[in-house]
Amino acid sequence: MKKHLLLLLITVFLGFGTKAQVKSAETNVLVLIYSQNGGTYKMAKAIAEGIQEYPNTKTTLKRVPSINPKEKLNADVEKLPIATIEELANYDGIAFGSPVHFANISADMSSFFSQSIPLWTSRALEGKPATVFMSAGSGAGKEAAILSFWNILASHGMVIVPTGIMGTATLDKTVPQGNTPFGAASLAGSTGTRPSQSELNLAKEQGKALARAASGLKNTENIKGVKTTSAETKIDINKTLKDNNIVLPEAPKPVGNYVPYTISDHKVYINQVALKNGKILNPGKIGASVTDDQAKEATYQTMLNVIAVLKDACGGDLSKVKQCVQLTGFFNTTPEYTQHAAIMNSASNLTALVFGEKGKHARATTGAVSLPRNSAVEIQAIFEIE
Repeated sequence: MKKHLLLLLITVFLGFGTKAQVKSAETNVLVLIYSQNGGTYKMAKAIAEGIQEYPNTKTTLKRVPSINPKEKLNADVEKLPIATIEELANYDGIAFGSPVHFANISADMSSFFSQSIPLWTSRALEGKPATVFMSAGSGAGKEAAILSFWNILASHGMVIVPTGIMGTATLDKTVPQGNTPFGAASLAGSTGTRPSQSELNLAKEQGKALARAASGLKNTENIKGVKTTSAETKIDINKTLKDNNIVLPEAPKPVGNYVPYTISDHKVYINQVALKNGKILNPGKIGASVTDDQAKEATYQTMLNVIAVLKDACGGDLSKVKQCVQLTGFFNTTPEYTQHAAIMNSASNLTALVFGEKGKHARATTGAVSLPRNSAVEIQAIFEIE
């Protein structure tokens, strides 16, 4: 009897311990829009309200930058903080809002996503839930516009949350409504107050659905973590490289009285610049002769060089890497340049993709007056190995 009671108590305590481990942190959902006259912004506020109503969930409302900086925006829209493409990876779910432009998303939203190649190659958005809502002057093309946005999200491997027949119970059928089975939409040019109350109700329900999906997926990942045994599963680095079409270059050779890496107390210390095929890739000063996209390409190449040298340090076996400890990015920039962190994300995303959890690291970025061989970037890396 005492033995059975002891086993019961142990089971109860273990149960409490497991619940404590899987108790999720707050689910963080982004509502990201482009809006000129404020119609999409009003829908976004309803989406955000629905997200906020879901337990243990918070929402952030931001806008994408305008292609034309002189464009006159609605006063409330103009006050919104501007998002960067790199930060999308930091959220548990994202609601995207745009006006309908010729049965498609706005050029401003399309331009924003044209910068998402580093997120795509690093699979940073894969598995994250997303939903789309629109605002249309006449209503023409709204469903085609939502589906065109779905194509982008599907390419990133995001989990798409549609509306189906949500909101039909509160739909006012006496006035034209912009509801679709794919996402909420407002008939911005129709009669009466727009968005209508029915359109706002549907947007709110859509926000709740996104929050529910984001929270559920987040908690599923936490449960997976609890079930992981103490025997850590080894990642097949070679398979990861092959699956993502990542080809490591030959490790650059020293051009002075130094070595490509040193090892001390199981730590590997490496410094590399943006060398490719014996030449500096996109040399020059960021903010002047080098664009942000060129700087990101150079940063990606520099991190490839770091990993190539690291492979040599590990005797050709990258599975010996226990942790990426620190990455420090040095950028050859103009004095007023401030987007160092966004450029450095190209290196961080690649590291996380190749090494998984072991690739998560501390990081620093700084500007420089000049760098060796006129490279736009230099990366200092510290790894722990077996």
